[in-house]
Amino acid sequence: MTGQPDTQKVLIVDDDPSMRAALRQWIRLAGFATLEVATADEAMSRLAAGFDGCVVSDVKLEGEDGLSLLRRIGSHDADLPVILITGHGDVPMAVEAMRAGAYDFIEKPFDPDHIAEVVRRASDKRALVTENRALKKQLADGAGLESRLIGNSPEIETLRQQILHFAGTDAAVLITGETGTGKEVIAQALHEFSQRNEAPFVAVNAAALPESMVEAELFGHEAGAFTGADRRHIGRIETADNGVLFLDEIVSMPLTLQPKLLRVLQEGKVDRIGGTKPVNVNVRLVSASNLDPREAVRSGRLREDLLFRLNTIELHLPPLRERGRDSLLLFDTFLNRLAAQYAVSTPGLSARDEAFLQTYAWPGNVRELRNAAERFVLNAAVSPQPLEVLVTGHRGAATLKPSSGLRDLMDAYERSLIESALRRHKGHVADVMRELNLPRRTLNEKMARHGLTREQPSNADTVEV
Repeated sequence: MTGQPDTQKVLIVDDDPSMRAALRQWIRLAGFATLEVATADEAMSRLAAGFDGCVVSDVKLEGEDGLSLLRRIGSHDADLPVILITGHGDVPMAVEAMRAGAYDFIEKPFDPDHIAEVVRRASDKRALVTENRALKKQLADGAGLESRLIGNSPEIETLRQQILHFAGTDAAVLITGETGTGKEVIAQALHEFSQRNEAPFVAVNAAALPESMVEAELFGHEAGAFTGADRRHIGRIETADNGVLFLDEIVSMPLTLQPKLLRVLQEGKVDRIGGTKPVNVNVRLVSASNLDPREAVRSGRLREDLLFRLNTIELHLPPLRERGRDSLLLFDTFLNRLAAQYAVSTPGLSARDEAFLQTYAWPGNVRELRNAAERFVLNAAVSPQPLEVLVTGHRGAATLKPSSGLRDLMDAYERSLIESALRRHKGHVADVMRELNLPRRTLNEKMARHGLTREQPSNADTVEV
């Protein structure tokens, strides 16, 4: 493997300023960046997790010596290469250093080209270690994310890759998608797979707060700032310091408060109500909207300059109806989880249930699907009903008898497809023709055969949670 000196660092530890200067010159000429300290304690303070280079240290240091530093580094990160330098030609010391895990031991005086070559090999080894660690973490994160963002559709596969990539940044993220698609799940994943995962994740639904309370809840207030403010209140933004603030339904934020939020994003400062000076904060903002944010700008509900700050990265969560067979995978997952939660047997799905799962529009998306799974599990033990009846309150394909053959099941599936498309497009036949790629005459014949009309029952019985 070839090293990348332009991106790797070498930590020089030596209490002699002239030797530090010489090492700095030789190592930089070899193409590496350098950090320089005089003591072991200073060295340890510079070795953050994931340090991507190596350490070059004199054995003789003021206070704690290089061998002791080597052992401390080994406890911190056993794979971090440490090159020790001595001017004493002490063979027993060299043996002890190598046994303690030193990458190499160099005796003074030494050839600058030799130390440059040793540093290069040590850095190559370190690069391989950090690359392998990153790959293992990515694989582990990917497996963990699959249990949270369930689905095999290309859109969801791409979304998982985007989350793992962007989680490592602090850029603002705007998540768009219909109600119930799981936007908060995405926000939580961006937090969980980031470096901020040990700091707070604070979620605020801007649409759920009364307009009169939004400012105090988000930005906080000082005691006496207004009637009833008898003590200081730390707002949600400050509570999320060093972590992630998730603002759902961002388009519902009052226009008068949008400049204050913009200042938080631009300057990292919060102005409490009644405060005399701003408070520094470090938050990553993730926001979400079930409306087109650009349309909200055009209609005057969202400031354009705020949108530019919100959507440094924009992620779109597709509706369930556009995710192919994901509805089956999600429903099966929910069935197993809910059956375990309620300590009952997991009910099976009939072919007609599966046909309905894949053809129903699911206007409430994953939220509605989970609610349907819960009703299916709870009803199965006492009064089992076809899924379509539980969700829509009426019978379509579900009127078939359990003994129905393949032709009947195929007819039921076709009926469900057409009925669902009619319902989704509110009886507009031209739209149904385009979606199903059917000529008008063929569609009319199939509607007549299945007893379908343009006026299909509504989804009034659908319940969202």
